Amino acid sequence: MTLQKVNTRNTILILMIIAAGAFRLVSARYPYVLSNFSPIGAMALFGGAYFTDRWKAYVVPLIALFVSDIFLNHFYSGTWQIIDSSSIMVYVFFIVAVFMGTFIKKANVMNVTVASLSAVVLHWLLTDLPLGNLYPHTFAGYGQSLVAAIPFEKNMLFGDIVFCAILFGGFELAKSKYTFLRSKREIAL
Repeated sequence: MTLQKVNTRNTILILMIIAAGAFRLVSARYPYVLSNFSPIGAMALFGGAYFTDRWKAYVVPLIALFVSDIFLNHFYSGTWQIIDSSSIMVYVFFIVAVFMGTFIKKANVMNVTVASLSAVVLHWLLTDLPLGNLYPHTFAGYGQSLVAAIPFEKNMLFGDIVFCAILFGGFELAKSKYTFLRSKREIAL
């Protein structure tokens, strides 16, 4: 695989992740209808699955998440806040979801669906830890937090399914038409 093919492949992957990240800003315009209908799980899984350089698999989706978070925070609070305490567990989830994506060796409906469902469950369990002041810092408080989050996680599940279909399906379709988008491993097979 030539350097130009690698650069073209990486550029396409980066643009797809940026486009998905930009949708987070669109969904913020409809906070009650699209609350948590988000591409973040799909972005993480996609980056982990397709970047051949592992550092890019983590860095590119994390930067897209970070930049879109800055704009979302500004949209909701009116200030340019870089990060808040509630974001820490989202970033932990995101890093783990990228790692989960690295295990997707063949992007088919079954593999991507299982990874997507696993990512939503992981997001639910990690990001709803009762770390703030909303719920007691007990097992019962954690249970209350998990129950309260169900409608948001349902939207995240739908978002992951839609965006995984778009990202994975779109890139697989592009690879079938343009062989220069295939990785060295795929060419060897």
